Amino acid sequence: MAFRIQGLDPSQFSHLFGLSDTALTRLGAQRHVVDGKPGFPDRIEMRDLDIGETAILLNFEHQPADTPYRSRHAIYIREGAEHASDLLDTIPDVLRIRTISLRAFDASGAMIDADLAEGTELAALIARFFANRETAYLHAHYAKPGCYAARIVRS
Repeated sequence: MAFRIQGLDPSQFSHLFGLSDTALTRLGAQRHVVDGKPGFPDRIEMRDLDIGETAILLNFEHQPADTPYRSRHAIYIREGAEHASDLLDTIPDVLRIRTISLRAFDASGAMIDADLAEGTELAALIARFFANRETAYLHAHYAKPGCYAARIVRS
């Protein structure tokens, strides 16, 4: 089963780039200088940021469906990111090295399945979920902190 892992569109965050720390705080966001790797998984470029890069931590609505599954949570993005990852049949290292909670949603945004997998086993779980014709898309979450990681669609 072919799949595509998509990073977030950076244009929805560009208004944050270059703001002062005070301005970010007023918006409920924080700037962090990366001081360890792994540890700051960027949701735009789908990679762990390198030491010395700047990350913005913000609250993001990753599941906007008007259902009980509507959800938002904290995510990191690389300040200044310009291009979203769009990976075909590839599990990026940022997912491969972590335990992932994978959630399957139908076209209405209702969760229809969920399971845990080590990132090295994620492709098999993606294939299993997409074997169900009702699955419209998947959300990957980092299992330990529970943060949204990526959207996965059929390719």
